[in-house]
Amino acid sequence: MRNILNSIDIKEDSILKKYPIILSTLLLDRTTNKNIIWATDNYKLNGKEYGPKCQIKQELITGKKGKTIKPRSKKNKKEQYLRSREDAEVFTPSWMCNIQNNLIDERWFGYKNVFNESHNSHWNTNEDKIRFPKNKTWKKYVKDTRLEISCGEAPYIVSRYDTVTGKKIPIKNRIGLLDRKLRVISENVTEKDEWLKWAELAYKSIYGYDLQGDNVLIARENLLFTLRDYYKYIFHKNLDENTMLKFAEIISWNIWQMDGIKGVVPNSCHSIKSKNKGEKPKKCTGCEKNDILKHNGKYCQIMDWQKNEKVKFISLISKEK
Repeated sequence: MRNILNSIDIKEDSILKKYPIILSTLLLDRTTNKNIIWATDNYKLNGKEYGPKCQIKQELITGKKGKTIKPRSKKNKKEQYLRSREDAEVFTPSWMCNIQNNLIDERWFGYKNVFNESHNSHWNTNEDKIRFPKNKTWKKYVKDTRLEISCGEAPYIVSRYDTVTGKKIPIKNRIGLLDRKLRVISENVTEKDEWLKWAELAYKSIYGYDLQGDNVLIARENLLFTLRDYYKYIFHKNLDENTMLKFAEIISWNIWQMDGIKGVVPNSCHSIKSKNKGEKPKKCTGCEKNDILKHNGKYCQIMDWQKNEKVKFISLISKEK
């Protein structure tokens, strides 16, 4: 298990050998009840099963193909360039994520430098117990909802490593939105079961989506093994498989694959054949009119954990409008 614990590149082979059910859960698309899809041309040279509309199956990323999926920092320069040019993929360094996350917390707490003090491309961690304003509690902070759009490998949510340089970040210096929640829990809870109860609430409060399937998988892995990192760091024990699976299921709902412009499963919009002979197929209305509410693709579902029911992500946007 050394690769899983010590490398920024979590090996799918290692997950499959140790936690086979967990890997299948991390690959699941909760909207289609199939696997997430590649949704990028970057892998098509590997064969027809790696096309943009094809599912990411275990056998395509494990065994002899176990090095197929890599974090951005492990990709060569050409791959990084193509992802930026063709998929508009730009990864934010951890120091910038930290500055922006600090602004969120500054507004929430009402004072600056809550978790750390930023200095250009680095930061100094505040090692004192986090101080909460009189009208707010650590429990409210843990349960407050956060969303990272176009999340990539989820650097704003968890910071196991810098997504640009690939450099590992020690737990005490991590700056992600979820890292901060786990730190607060650890400062206020000492009993294992209680810690896991609040960690579950923290995970249920964090959401993120991305278009590319490999990013979705890596982001999910990063969230799951962040939990393992903290639990090992605090309690000096490894998490059991059942608990890992429970959190993997939450993560598979909260980190989902979506075309963020359309709110649907990537590549699911389609033309409809006319019943009248000679008429051209009717294109997706949402695509033609650039209207996010009128696509004929499959609108993505997420979980409302307070009500414990599935909701369409688009319904949240509809309410805002």
